[in-house]
Amino acid sequence: MPNTTRSAPTRWLATAAVLTATAVVAGCSGGGGAQPSGGSSDELAGFSVMFPMANDGDDVYGQLAQQYAEETGVEVEVISYPAESYNNQLTTQLQAGNAADVMVLIPGGGQAVTVQTIAEADFLEPLGEASAAIVPEGQAALFSVDDTLYGQPTALSPTSLVWNGPAGAEAGIDEYPETFDEMLDACGTAREAGKSMVVVAGAISFNTGILASMIAATRVYQGDPDWNQKRIDGDVTFADSGWRDVLEDVVAMIDAGCFQNGAAGGTFDSITQGLGGQTSLSAPVPGSAAAQINANAGLELDVRSFPPADGQEPYALISANYAWVINASADDAVKQSAQAFLDWAAEPEQAQTFADIAGLVPISGASADTVSVEYQPIGDLLESGSYTGFPVETWPNPAVYEALSVGVQGLFTGQKTVDQILDEMDAAWDA
Repeated sequence: MPNTTRSAPTRWLATAAVLTATAVVAGCSGGGGAQPSGGSSDELAGFSVMFPMANDGDDVYGQLAQQYAEETGVEVEVISYPAESYNNQLTTQLQAGNAADVMVLIPGGGQAVTVQTIAEADFLEPLGEASAAIVPEGQAALFSVDDTLYGQPTALSPTSLVWNGPAGAEAGIDEYPETFDEMLDACGTAREAGKSMVVVAGAISFNTGILASMIAATRVYQGDPDWNQKRIDGDVTFADSGWRDVLEDVVAMIDAGCFQNGAAGGTFDSITQGLGGQTSLSAPVPGSAAAQINANAGLELDVRSFPPADGQEPYALISANYAWVINASADDAVKQSAQAFLDWAAEPEQAQTFADIAGLVPISGASADTVSVEYQPIGDLLESGSYTGFPVETWPNPAVYEALSVGVQGLFTGQKTVDQILDEMDAAWDA
């Protein structure tokens, strides 16, 4: 996926491949196909779709576009670029006026290829009612500018602890911890069994940032879902809020021996080896990793929300995934056809198909009955909306998240204190 702080680890298990840009004209099949919203295939113009690929299997956007072409007979040109060059390709082509008609962007703002940044530069077309209807409650700002919608979310992406229940039981931990205090106790039990409760890529700043963000779901956003807006308004600070609890919990986990030996130098290989070899019982990673590791190692990992503090209820970190957008410079007929594709993609059947291919959660109608087995432990949270989006998505610049993630690395090495990290985050925000 695009090389940004949010997207870098989403395909962390896969090996990035150097791909050449491909242009595949799909689906000129004639009668019998389903017809998209807004007209028949005879009335709709063909259009192009541009998206990033981290590896040969990372073509879920292309697969969905090709399915649409096959069902409708609308001609769709599918164009992929290597993830590491996607940002530059997209921005260069937008400025040159030759970008694809439909593109894939990251929700939010503050970075190069986010919905808000590209929309504010007048490169995107406002979207229709079907697109607006599937935006999760509380996350509309990630896809909008001045209350005008420019991005359509593709799926929900839980980011949490993946948990190996059978290995936990063998280590004497029969149930996933329901509270943070139980988590700390379980860390000691795992140690006694020669395992670590959690494996973390301590040398990879994004992974330490993920760890802090999932703890913040309960410590910050459950009780104050508008915290980010309050920080924008200057009503709160990192130093004087639940973010202090977040970092103090990380310190408590370090002191309790929750992480693997040498956690400060851990990499993503440490995570795959720790989980795959069952020397570690959980890891803070995107939920889609559970299915990938299960398939590769024959395990039974599932996705859990980070244990709440005493007095709190379970609350998850789940963000609306990448966004479809329409190029504002496309011809009017092409824009109409592109919106018809987005309307089709928003329908429950296609939303489920996309989620199944991507290893994610459907953007609408998610429950324990509709999600894959890995996500069933958080099905009730999905159904009730008991989750918050990834915090960084509405932070004003990447330096704030860098201060958090690099700061947590400093907690592992002993080079940072909680006070230093909080002050650095506030300074980065106000810069």
